[in-house]
Amino acid sequence: MVSISLNPLFVDTSRIRAEIRTLQPQIVEWRRSLHQKPELGFRELLTSDFVAQKLQEWGISFQKGIAKTGVLATISGNRPGRVFAIRADMDALPIQEENDVPYKSQHDGVMHACGHDGHTAIALATAYYLSHHRDNFAGTVKIIFQPAEEGLGGAEPMIAEGVLKNPDVEAIVGLHLWNVLPLGTVGVRAGALMAAVECFELTIHGKGGHGAIPQQTIDSVVVGSQIVSALQTIVARNIDPIDSAVVTVGEFHAGTAHNVIADTAHMTGTVRYFNPAYKGYFGQRMEQIIKGICEAHGATYEFKYWELYPPVMNDGAIANLVRSVAEDVVESPLGMVPECQTMGGEDMSFFLQEVPGCYFFLGSANAVKGLAYPHHHPRFDFDETALGMGVEIFVRCVEEFCQ
Repeated sequence: MVSISLNPLFVDTSRIRAEIRTLQPQIVEWRRSLHQKPELGFRELLTSDFVAQKLQEWGISFQKGIAKTGVLATISGNRPGRVFAIRADMDALPIQEENDVPYKSQHDGVMHACGHDGHTAIALATAYYLSHHRDNFAGTVKIIFQPAEEGLGGAEPMIAEGVLKNPDVEAIVGLHLWNVLPLGTVGVRAGALMAAVECFELTIHGKGGHGAIPQQTIDSVVVGSQIVSALQTIVARNIDPIDSAVVTVGEFHAGTAHNVIADTAHMTGTVRYFNPAYKGYFGQRMEQIIKGICEAHGATYEFKYWELYPPVMNDGAIANLVRSVAEDVVESPLGMVPECQTMGGEDMSFFLQEVPGCYFFLGSANAVKGLAYPHHHPRFDFDETALGMGVEIFVRCVEEFCQ
């Protein structure tokens, strides 16, 4: 993706309808309330209660306790029609916040460092608006407040508990506030938007000994180092260069002293790719490489490999719907970013495997205001002007799809 300045020169919010602009201070208040009380995956009890309380106040039908802490709101238009869904994640991260703001996290060691508080506030405001304008759409809108996106995977259990059924959802959308892009932009594309996420653990068993007498040992550090290098050849020489993929060793632990050859070495890492055809390939190829290198040195190994999330694959028709609506909402020198992609992963992918849909990025960075720290950083924050933009885009998607 081409590098884009995070300093928005001008952001025109006039295309956001007056009622949503009037609601903006309330959306900010909801977001900041959620930000002060962040909760980790499947522990979003306060967040779930906050969402449920608002829905109850507004007379919106909802179910609570889905996949432990998930909430499903259902809003019917004033005439029969299609079924559309909106998904927002609610969980925070185990990070100590370093921002000095009035709405700073009150929970030690936990922080909304990825924007999920904003996603929840946008979804709440969308529910509020739709419940007061039921004449503007036909059919049914389901708003899914999902727990545990950050690695634990709340999407699958919500699907298993029927959030896409009765009535059956025909299309789904979701957004991610995105500090990779400046305020006033939207990143949307058909096909792969985010990568598959797969993980591995490897323990190499060698034979320890004195650092000055290597011939009596099997050096697990040497074996492990060769494996780290060799794993990079999978992307370099086994994957079609037209496709994108990443093999990362994130941890490598071995040894206890400068003059001792380590008996064991332990490493963990992650694999990312866009093309679903590579499902099942990387784990198999990695073990072939690991087995060969260990056998060559007389070492043994334990290897674990698991798939976390599939790639986020957007349906072409729903991506076109989001694009056409967003083009009418955002207006800046940049506007739309059609080929926006990231090797980050998201369990929105499970919803998109079940029904056609689109996940998109809503630019939220503003370096002029100091709001451009990356996601998962202890000083992450975003320009809250994006909140109203997100609501407007969601509402227009509903009105277009559920005519």
